[in-house]
Amino acid sequence: MLVGIMSDSHGRAEMVRRAFALFDECGVRHVFHCGDVGGIDVLETFVGRNVDFVWGNCDFPDGGLRAFLDSTGVREPAAIPLEREIDGKRFAVFHGHERAFAHAESIEADYVLCGHSHQRRDEHVGQVRIINPGALHRANPKTVATLDTSTDELTFHEIADS
Repeated sequence: MLVGIMSDSHGRAEMVRRAFALFDECGVRHVFHCGDVGGIDVLETFVGRNVDFVWGNCDFPDGGLRAFLDSTGVREPAAIPLEREIDGKRFAVFHGHERAFAHAESIEADYVLCGHSHQRRDEHVGQVRIINPGALHRANPKTVATLDTSTDELTFHEIADS
């Protein structure tokens, strides 16, 4: 299964829409957003899509954001790391600023996904593969990633900024 990974959109909904267009073109079936979503404009792009996300250090999930999520069916993260199993692979999703992230290599997962640094990363630490897709804000180039869970192939994709 092809999984899309993005992070650090910081409210740039147009960049997120471009990332989703690329994911749709590639055949992505599930998307992870690794935090610093940036508000309702970005969350609106998640509606009707198979998306899991975590809050970042620049996200402030107040009552208005939570009410929006409740009204649209978009799932708010219940815990950090957010844990999902997809296609027999275990994912743990952080933003990257959390204290527990410092021990990511000890998490029982195949993949640890993160953001925060705005820099791409693909590194095996012990039995865990740590992936940071880059960022859609304050990054040059702006990037997202796709991961094929059946082949373990990771591809970084540039998203053009207008």
